[in-house]
Amino acid sequence: MAQDPPAQDLMHYEAMAQDAMRGVVKAALKKAAAPEGLPGAHHFYITFRTDAPGVSGPTDLLSKYPDEMTIVLQHRYWDLAPGETFFSVTLHFGGQPKRLSVPYAALTRFYDPSVQFLLQFEPPGGAAAAAPSAVAGPSEVAKPAAEPADGEAKIVSLDQFRKK
Repeated sequence: MAQDPPAQDLMHYEAMAQDAMRGVVKAALKKAAAPEGLPGAHHFYITFRTDAPGVSGPTDLLSKYPDEMTIVLQHRYWDLAPGETFFSVTLHFGGQPKRLSVPYAALTRFYDPSVQFLLQFEPPGGAAAAAPSAVAGPSEVAKPAAEPADGEAKIVSLDQFRKK
C-alpha cells in the first residue's frame, strides 16, 4: 500500500511560529526597557548569530565571536531600545561601553533563568548552529555559556509537534 507524501505547508506555519516566539522576546525586552526595568529577579540570556544580516556592533567585539554570542541583561545595561525588527543595547565589555544592535531574526536562544523559561529558535534555513555559544555580560568579557540542566528549563520547541 503506497503512502501519500506529506502535504506541502503552503501556510509556512513553522515560520509563523518562529515569528510569534520572537514576539515574546520583543515583549519581554519592552518590559525591561520600561522605566521600572526588569521586575523581581528576572534577567535574560540572549544568544544570537553574530554573522547574521543586520547585526552591528564594535568590530573588535564581534570578531571575537564570529558565529554566535550570548549577552546578559540583568543589572548593568543601558539604552535598551526594542524596535519592531531589532533591539539595541549598551553593555560594558572589558570596562568599556559598547553598543550592539541585533535583529530578532538573528536570535537563536532566549533564556530567563529566574523562572527557567527558554525559547530556542531555528537558524535561518533550518540548519543547526555548529558553533558553541559564548556569554558576554555586563562588565565582563565573554565566557562560555552555562547550559540549563536537563529537565530544569521550560523549553518551547516545535519539534514535538512535527510529523516524523
